[in-house]
Amino acid sequence: MDVSFFFVQLISGLTMATFLFLIASGLTLIFGVGKVFNFAHGSFFMLGAYIGYQMSSVWGLSFWLSLLAGAVGAGLLGMLAELLFLRRIYGRADEGGFQILLTYSFILILDDAVKLVWGTEYKSLAKPDILQGAVSLGDIVVPKYNLAVIGIGVVVVVAAWWLLNRTRAGRIARASALDREMLAVLGVNVPLTMTLVFGIATALSGMTGVLAAPLRSVTPGAGIEVIIDSLIVVVLGGLGNFWGAWLAALLIGEVNSFAVVFVPKWATLFSYLVMALTLIFKPEGLFAPRQVRKA
Repeated sequence: MDVSFFFVQLISGLTMATFLFLIASGLTLIFGVGKVFNFAHGSFFMLGAYIGYQMSSVWGLSFWLSLLAGAVGAGLLGMLAELLFLRRIYGRADEGGFQILLTYSFILILDDAVKLVWGTEYKSLAKPDILQGAVSLGDIVVPKYNLAVIGIGVVVVVAAWWLLNRTRAGRIARASALDREMLAVLGVNVPLTMTLVFGIATALSGMTGVLAAPLRSVTPGAGIEVIIDSLIVVVLGGLGNFWGAWLAALLIGEVNSFAVVFVPKWATLFSYLVMALTLIFKPEGLFAPRQVRKA
C-alpha cells in the first residue's frame, strides 16, 4: 500500500466521519440537553437534502443558498415538532416509550411527504463550481469538495466548543442537562431552551443532508440509512457526549473507509462489530468517563 493510496483512503474516511459527526452531534445535543431520543433525526437529514435539491437543481439557486435553506427548513420543522408534539410528553412516567413511538411516526410521515412532493425517483445535486475538480499534491489527488466538507466539520467542532463553553447560552444548555427544575426556578425559560436546542440540532442534520447530496443520491428512506450509522457513533462516543461523538465518528469513518478496500464483502459488518465489542467491554461508550459502580 503506497502513501498516495493511504492518503486518499484517509481523506475518504475523514469525509465520511464529518457527515457522521454532523448528524450525530445534533442527536447527541438533543439527548444530552433534553434526554430526548429523536429516532427521526435522520429524516431531517433527508428533508434538508430534498430542500437543497429543490432550491439548486429545480429553481437554479446557488449551492450555498440551498445549503442555508436546507438547514433553516429542517431546523424550523424540528422546532415545530418539539413545540407541538414532544413537549406534550415531557415528564411522563412512560416518556421514553412515547418518545420512540412519536419520533418513529415522524419518520413515516416525512418519508411519505417527500414521496408526495418529489416522487420516488432518485435525485441529484451538483457540486458548486468553485469546488469542482481536485487538488494535486504530487502523486496524491484529492477532490476539492471532500476537503471543503472536512473543513466545514472542523469549523463546526470549533464553533460548538466556543458556544458550549464560552457563551451564556451554552452554559444554560449544559445546566439544562443537569437540572431543568432548578434552572426554571432561576428564571430561565426552559421550554424555549429545549425548542431552540431541537432547532439547532435538526438544522445541523438538514445542512448535512445538503452537503452529502452531491456525493450520494437523494432518495426517500435516506433518513433510516444515516440514523443507524449515527446511532452507532452516539453509542461509541457515549450518550450525550459531544466530544465522544466526534472521536467515534472519526473511528467509524476510517474503519469503513479501509474495510471497503481490504475486505469489501464484510465491510458493512465492521461498524456493528466495533459497537458490539464496545457494549460488551465499555457500555458507557469508548470516550465517556468510566462510571464507578456503587456497591
